[in-house]
Amino acid sequence: MTAKIGVITFPGTLDDVDAARAVRIAGAEVVNLWHADEDLKGIDAVVVPGGFSYGDYLRSGAISAIAPVMRAVVDAAGKGMPVLGICNGFQVLTEARLLPGALTRNEGLHFHCTDTYLEVVNADTAWTSNYEAGQRILVPAKHGEGRFQAAPDTIEMLEGEGRVVFRYTDNYNGSLNAIAGITNETGRVVGLMPHPEHAVEVLTGPSTDGLGMFLSAIGTIAA
Repeated sequence: MTAKIGVITFPGTLDDVDAARAVRIAGAEVVNLWHADEDLKGIDAVVVPGGFSYGDYLRSGAISAIAPVMRAVVDAAGKGMPVLGICNGFQVLTEARLLPGALTRNEGLHFHCTDTYLEVVNADTAWTSNYEAGQRILVPAKHGEGRFQAAPDTIEMLEGEGRVVFRYTDNYNGSLNAIAGITNETGRVVGLMPHPEHAVEVLTGPSTDGLGMFLSAIGTIAA
């Protein structure tokens, strides 16, 4: 049975098409979801993609976090559905309280668009099981508000519980502890600022290293 992975589109989303292509290349069926949908249409997992949802008004991801579709996602995540938030999607997940911390303006207040090597810190999540701990993957990153910050006790908790999933090797945006991605306590909700969906084809990406995230989810669904 083919896995069904939903990809959400909010007003201002830019990377939903790329996320959908990554899902298809990995071998799953794409289910398109709109921000006003209250029904997740029988999906097995969901991707909250990047972009500038609602123009980043209030705070990045703040309005999307209260959209009808996200209420359904929060409920499904509570029941164990794998959820991936990429860039603006990561911001949405923190605003929806599915993940702790916040993404703030980059160090130096510059927008960065660059290919970056990430270290895989946790290879035991629903979205990283195809990697090995310590592996480095090359993926694009493009954001102005990707500096991960959290209270000291939250950082201690994330590190102590193994919930840091990816770490920057260059930490160009000044994230605390060079954190590029984290997971929830179950390992089934993951958020990261760089873009694995832009690294799934030799023709268009700096590598195909990002494909492993989508293959990991399919493996999780099939298990």
